[in-house]
Amino acid sequence: MGSVQIVTTILAAAITAVAVGLAVRAVLKMVAVIRLGQPAPERFADPGARTRTMLVETAGHTRMLKWSVVGAAHWFVMVAFIVLSLLVLEAYFEVVSTGGGLPIIGHWTIFGLATEVIGVLGLVGILVLMAIRLRNRPSRPGGRSRFTGSTMWQGYFVEWVVLLVLIFGFLIRGFKVATDHFEYPVWATPVSHAIGNALPAWEAGVSVAALIKIVISMTWLIVISLNVTMGVAWHRFLAFFNIFFKREPAKPAGSGLGALRPMTSNGKPLDFEEADPEKDQFGVAQVEQFTWKGLLDFSTCTECGRCQSQCPAWNTGKPLSPKLLVLSLRDHAYAKAPYLLAGGGKDLTGEEKATAAQLAHVDVLALAEADKPLVGDAESGGVIDPDVLWSCTTCGACVEQCPVDIEHVDHIVDMRRYQVLIESSFPSEAGVMLRNLENKGNPWGAPQSTREDWTKGLDFEVPRVGEVDDFEYLFWVGCAGAFEDRAKKTTRAVATLLHEAGVSFAILGEGETCSGDPARRIGNEFVFQMLAQQNVETLNEAFEGREKSKRKIVATCPHCFNTLGNEYGQLGGEFEVVHHTQLLAHLVATGKLTPVQPVDGGVTYHDPCYLGRHNRVFAPPREVLGTAISGELTEMPRNSERSFCCGAGGARMWMEEKIGKRINVERVEEAMATGARTVAVGCPFCSTMLSDGVNGKGAGEQVEVIDVASVLLRSVRPEQQAPGDKEAEPVAG
Repeated sequence: MGSVQIVTTILAAAITAVAVGLAVRAVLKMVAVIRLGQPAPERFADPGARTRTMLVETAGHTRMLKWSVVGAAHWFVMVAFIVLSLLVLEAYFEVVSTGGGLPIIGHWTIFGLATEVIGVLGLVGILVLMAIRLRNRPSRPGGRSRFTGSTMWQGYFVEWVVLLVLIFGFLIRGFKVATDHFEYPVWATPVSHAIGNALPAWEAGVSVAALIKIVISMTWLIVISLNVTMGVAWHRFLAFFNIFFKREPAKPAGSGLGALRPMTSNGKPLDFEEADPEKDQFGVAQVEQFTWKGLLDFSTCTECGRCQSQCPAWNTGKPLSPKLLVLSLRDHAYAKAPYLLAGGGKDLTGEEKATAAQLAHVDVLALAEADKPLVGDAESGGVIDPDVLWSCTTCGACVEQCPVDIEHVDHIVDMRRYQVLIESSFPSEAGVMLRNLENKGNPWGAPQSTREDWTKGLDFEVPRVGEVDDFEYLFWVGCAGAFEDRAKKTTRAVATLLHEAGVSFAILGEGETCSGDPARRIGNEFVFQMLAQQNVETLNEAFEGREKSKRKIVATCPHCFNTLGNEYGQLGGEFEVVHHTQLLAHLVATGKLTPVQPVDGGVTYHDPCYLGRHNRVFAPPREVLGTAISGELTEMPRNSERSFCCGAGGARMWMEEKIGKRINVERVEEAMATGARTVAVGCPFCSTMLSDGVNGKGAGEQVEVIDVASVLLRSVRPEQQAPGDKEAEPVAG
């Protein structure tokens, strides 16, 4: 060992010792913060499925590859980071000896070939990612980007570290080639040999380059250890755990889509009949009241901004960015952590749990952070502004796009639950909707006696449950379908098509009440459970004696479809629920409905969030339209998984949109840009929002917004509108 090798060995050992020590401290701190969260025992169920999902999502990059170029580049960089970590280990042998290398595998030609290929592809990948970050930098001309709000120096730092580590890896090999210490043939490592041919035969070059590579790597480790909130770096370790512990690992899309996470206290679902606000947690009022998985979510955020780029609120000038919300919660959690780890915290009555002695040595900044309300305006110093919280439509675009399975919607609704149930703090216009749900059983406050008025004028009898001995489908009409003029047309069209196809169905009529979706998503779990339990009891009675596969429900509202199919199981209601477009597609495919005259004029289709993104129903509506229209369906640029919200979800249907551009106008402009004269929808909320948007643009005479069922009916019965359309009754107040 020469003098150069002695120096490089000592320096490599010293910086590594410092880096490893800081890293261990950082990991312990991160684990301690995450453990502050509430229990979530369900996250450990089905470890086999969780392991499979984690391996598929990480090794296959299934979620990242939705953005093909970025996904491919990131995959190469990820593989380079994992595999070439072995070459960082090898560098410790190379600082000691010019001819040093990994024991056993270090001399295998296949290892040399694999690391050469991965190194080249990693270089290409990181250069692509750097170019994308620069092209989309927030400071560029043209306004906001998905990186707006991200800590840009951290992203640049990580990317340059990866680039330099890869470059010095090739320099080490090059010096080995130049000094005739390289063990791999030219055919397996052509790039290394080409670099070596251009380098001088400097014997100390290998050890010096290896030291620089180690210094770069350990500097990276030191920097991230001193910045435990540096998600752009830590996600490469935490993502495996966050994906493993996702809520529903078997789901094909985001784990936080479809059903909401039940309201829990101390890890158990809350029973409202026995719950006590002084003993049980109602929603989330303090950051430590999120589950430990929530705190892991916040720690894992990569700051990539994919959620932000797809968010309808952010895209229309609202203050909500799913990314910035998560980052605010993350930074607050870690800033407050010293206070919490010292024993601090408020109990459910607001009393301090720690003694003065426990808090005596807590940093003043942590104490100040502890005094911040989780939700509050700028004057009160709140972590999350109320306008941020109430801008969310719960469309799920953020969850669907997140490459590390953060469950944004669950966290937003958990905060809403506390605001609604304990603070009674929510947009005033939503209060009318909640009172109507409690008193009238529907958000419009219409008399229950008018629930069957949509049947007037039909040329056939609509059977009621209890009046017929048997039926195949229970037709869940929904509040919009029963009371809202435009939705009534869809209800009549579906009933007419089912009758035409010979499908036996029945309705609950006045026995039906609101599914509870708007109450649950605004955060009023109490009203949701009241309505849901009533409906579950009614439905169980209607299906008495039937097995689950024969307890079939067809719904025209995706919100009802989602609630009945995904959430009523939490309350003992197990049903087979289909959306009307799924049933109609089946009836057309089996020849029970035959379109005879295609509808022309050009048609585009708007995917409802709770049908498409939340429940992955994309093909059936398009199949129906494909048989009912002339020519090809004209897709909007944002469709299917990336469909843009109409603005009505999350109970936003009953809240005035006062900030920024109206979401429905943004979507209508996109639909009108296709040139289609008909905008087909599969949701009564979407129908209302898009119709209002079209009328607001003064295009009501040129563009029509109608349900897929109405398009099909026009093709099946070209000479006849849905019976009774002209007799639509106004919504009762």
